[in-house]
Amino acid sequence: MTDACGGLLDVVTIIRKVVDVIKILIPIGLIVYGLLDLGKAVIAGKEDEMKKAQGTLVKRCIYAAAVFLVVNLVVFITGFVGAKGWQNCWNAAGGNTTIGDNGGSVEG
Repeated sequence: MTDACGGLLDVVTIIRKVVDVIKILIPIGLIVYGLLDLGKAVIAGKEDEMKKAQGTLVKRCIYAAAVFLVVNLVVFITGFVGAKGWQNCWNAAGGNTTIGDNGGSVEG
């Protein structure tokens, strides 16, 4: 008896975990680095460095949101246009072994 991924459940599970880590850790890391830069500028007390660090923090927050949203958008689109077998495989890799008729979107 084969799994929902045609024998590739272990590989898809690892890929799904990596995607989840990317979706969480990269945005957090970008924001933390931005805050560290801003903290250094505040400690230095130079107005121009603070403005530059604020701009960098805003850019990094935007990048963090973009990373989070792009990963989720890719998962949603592949679930929407992909075959039911792909949806079942992705959900099984995430621990959701059953999939209902949810309009083609991927749960989780």
